[in-house]
Amino acid sequence: MEKGNRALDHKCPACRAVIEYKPKLGKWKCDYCGNEYVLEELQKFNNASSEKVNEGVLGDDTLYDSYRCKNCGAEIVTDEHTASTFCVYCGNTAILKSKLSGKFAPTKIIPFKTVKEDAVKAFKKIKRGRPLIPKDFISEKNIEKIRGLYVPFWLYDCDNKADLTAKCTKVTHWSDFSYHYTKTDTYNVSRNGNLNFVKIPTDGSSRFDNTIMNAIEPFDYNEFKDFNMSYLSGYISEKFDVDKDKSYENALTRIKDDSKKFLLDSIVGYTTKTVTSVVNDIKLINTDYVLLPVWVLNIKYRDAIYHFA
Repeated sequence: MEKGNRALDHKCPACRAVIEYKPKLGKWKCDYCGNEYVLEELQKFNNASSEKVNEGVLGDDTLYDSYRCKNCGAEIVTDEHTASTFCVYCGNTAILKSKLSGKFAPTKIIPFKTVKEDAVKAFKKIKRGRPLIPKDFISEKNIEKIRGLYVPFWLYDCDNKADLTAKCTKVTHWSDFSYHYTKTDTYNVSRNGNLNFVKIPTDGSSRFDNTIMNAIEPFDYNEFKDFNMSYLSGYISEKFDVDKDKSYENALTRIKDDSKKFLLDSIVGYTTKTVTSVVNDIKLINTDYVLLPVWVLNIKYRDAIYHFA
């Protein structure tokens, strides 16, 4: 059995109980013996492993892998995109190393800073001022399904040499004893600039609506850590299924839209502004693959699935 076909779990070095990353502490803490560990201490110990026992296709053509939990012996079933999960029977973390290696190895990760209780409290705020919100959206049973998920993101550094031309007008009004007058002066106005974009995020999973992921930005890049699988303990994570070239198309759209807005906003003192042409010369400088923390909740209502993040 190749090492890449193993699911790593995290055990307390002292008592061998399941150990998870605690966002509030910024450490790993065992809930059984109370010992706490920093990353450097955990790296001194080897993770237990659960061998891959099967793979196949589900009824809806979804590929799956299954692993035997090292802790309780139960079977852990995952789909082809899952990179870390946990055993539903004993709670043991299962980190699928093969899906976090090679081209799927992230360079950075922002560890979770909040716990589930914080996410639940934030979600409950949506019902304020919404008396007609369906009960399914605020039922405790559904809200408790909220989960912490590390979402794969591509980050792009780009330079854009942009040129914009706009038709602008200045309108003035005045009156005398007999008439009201309106004068419209028309101008062709140009703006250009070298615009630098740093770490533009686009999610690398087809399962998440880009509009939702864009709406929860910005992420605090000051919190980036070098990627280590130990941060995944206690959370679910996914590997990318949208490659960097395809995802770059979304980044290009954002660069063009933001460049246009920036240059247009620099034109001031006119009554109206209408863009007549925009030319972008975009150069890709760097690409990073990272995991970012998102609390997600999916609620089924009237045969439709509603996504919250």
